[in-house]
Parts: sequence; structure tokens; C-alpha cells
Amino acid sequence: MEEEPDYLPPGPRAEPRETSTIADWAQAEAGLAARLARVAGRLGALDDRLRRGPEGWRHRLALIEAAELSWFVGDRVGPDRLALWTSLRLSGVQEDMGALTRVGWAVRRLTGGPGPEAGLADFLDRRDPENLDEAEDRFMDRAAGWLNLMDAAINLHPISRACMGFHVWNLAGLGQHRDRIEAAVTAGRIAASEGKGAVFAPMAMSGAGGLRAGGPTAERLNRWLDGMDSATLTAMRHLDDIEVWSARAKNVMAPLSGRTSSTLRAALTEWPLVSAPMAEALTGASRAAVGRNLAWMEARGLVREVTGKGRFRMWRSAI
Repeated sequence: MEEEPDYLPPGPRAEPRETSTIADWAQAEAGLAARLARVAGRLGALDDRLRRGPEGWRHRLALIEAAELSWFVGDRVGPDRLALWTSLRLSGVQEDMGALTRVGWAVRRLTGGPGPEAGLADFLDRRDPENLDEAEDRFMDRAAGWLNLMDAAINLHPISRACMGFHVWNLAGLGQHRDRIEAAVTAGRIAASEGKGAVFAPMAMSGAGGLRAGGPTAERLNRWLDGMDSATLTAMRHLDDIEVWSARAKNVMAPLSGRTSSTLRAALTEWPLVSAPMAEALTGASRAAVGRNLAWMEARGLVREVTGKGRFRMWRSAI
């Protein structure tokens, strides 16, 4: 057989097989086994804490995580705007409705419902259009390829599988740029798929360094573990603070009669920020009753007004 001359450029490289991709992640997991065990233990502690705690804690953490992820993808939706959007569907005139919709989707998926591996199209709310040309790349085919790879990596730890799924997301053609919030939410749900209390594994509450791409597989997994460890610790500390505040608020508000005070306290436990219209909708009380209770709580140092404005004011628990 005639040999190719040396001066010709090299031919196209074959794409890596699924088995080699999974083998790379399995090797990285083995090298970081001790670190992985510590992060899994911390995530297990958060899962147990949420399983024994009130339902509002899950919603509170989901709102915080979604707001932080919005900054990671460049949408920059603050907790106040996110709270108004998810509770009352209120938005400012100049706000990006697409950004609010994306982050609102993240809150819903981080709060509960079937996970991504039960059906990625339903999880992402994405479908192929009916008039799609046969020559075009189909979303369902790309989603099936990603799910097949995740199924093949079933022997990896859920945290490692989540990291792999996040980093092969764009390679599978599932999204670019701002669609990375979908990849992060999907990975967070997979990492906590074996839990009973935690719906997702936090990744962005203390910065999004763990979601940064680039570098060898072992380096990516190590960054992922560092980010999850730090974010989980932040979530635990936040729950500690809100638990102490809730007990203090219950004692201070004991002399108050009626159900408005207790439902308002529950709303401030579940939501990072609360406005008067939000509190009115969440508690079922009148605007006047909500205003009196918020003023009473603010005078006793239980809540703090954060906008400093006369209109569109918002309060948060003084933790």
C-alpha cells in the first residue's frame, strides 16, 4: 500500500467515543474520591436538614440559587425582581421578559417536579416545531444523545455525573450562552437525585466558579466539587440564620392576635424579600393589616426595609 507523503496535512480526527468520555470522568472521580466523599457528606447533611425542615426552606433556597445563576449567565435578575415576578408576575417596563422567564423557569425546576432524566423535553419545556425541515437538526435527537450518555455513566456518583452532564451540554448541541442556566439547573437536579429533602444541589450561592468551563476533566471536576462544597455550606448557614430568626420572631410576635402575624412570618421565612402586595397575596390579609404588621415587626427589629423608597418598598427578615 502506498504511504501518504509527509507534506500532506493530517486528516480529520475521529470524535471521541462515549466509552472514552466516561472513562475520563471515572478516572477523574477515582483521583478525587476523598474530596467527593466529603462533598457528598455535606450535601447529605443539607438533604437531611431540608427533609426535617419546613417546606418554605426549599423555596427560599431555590429563589436564591436561581437569582445567582441569572448573574452567571448575564441576565442579572436580583432577588427582589425575581420575588415579584414569581409571586405576582410583576415586571418593570424596561426589564427583559426573556430573562425573567428563564429565571422563573429555574425557580420552578429547583423547587420540585420530575427530574430531567424522566424526560428532558418536558423538564426544559422545549419541543421541535411542527414545520421543522427534515434536513435540520432535531432537538429530540440531541436530547436523546445526551440522555444516552448519562445512562451509560450510571456507575458514576451522581455528583460526578452531574458535572459531566453540565460540561457535555453544549457538545450535545443543547444550548449556547444564556441556555447555560438550563445546563446548571439540570446538573443541580441530577446531583441531588438520590436525596429525600434537597431538590437540587446548590452550585452558585457562593459564586459560580464551579461552573467555569475549560481545563482537563480532573480539573473541571475538582472545581465542581469546590463550588458545590462552598455553596452547600452557604446554604446550611443561611438555614441556620433563618431558623434562629423564625424562633425569635415567634416569641416576639406571641402577643399578637389573629392569623395575619403567623402567615406573614411564614411568608418571610419562605421568601428572601417581600413587598406589601406580595404579603397581601400570600397571607390573604388586607393591605392595611399587612402594613400594620410589617411596621410593628420593623419597629422591633424583626424585619428591615431594603429599598429606602416611599413606593415599591420591600422587606426582608433581619437575620
